[in-house]
Amino acid sequence: MPTGRAKPKNIDEYIASFSPDVQAILEKIRSTIQDAAPGAQETISYRIPAFRLNGMLVYFAAFKKHIGLYPPVRGDAGLEKAISAYAGEKGNLQFPLDHPIPYGLIKKIVKFKVKQNSSKAASTS
Repeated sequence: MPTGRAKPKNIDEYIASFSPDVQAILEKIRSTIQDAAPGAQETISYRIPAFRLNGMLVYFAAFKKHIGLYPPVRGDAGLEKAISAYAGEKGNLQFPLDHPIPYGLIKKIVKFKVKQNSSKAASTS
């Protein structure tokens, strides 16, 4: 994540603060999340892009050597196994910039988070 820069007002500003090659990756992650969670609202939270749908779904951020995806995924053993190669500190995911970004896996994660949030919302109403 860029340091010493102004807080972005929206995801467009956040993405624009990176080099063109990283911008392309961030835009593809953004569209992957939008496809997996139609109706999710874009926001900036903790100075990084985030999406909400029945609560916070996911956050993503660019760093010098990786893209981070948050929060940790729990509750689906198959998905947890699939993401284990990308697990960073505290279970957050790190996708190295020098490897192909697993957009299909990101889509599965978001769809799973949508289900979790929907279930949580239904149980509290």
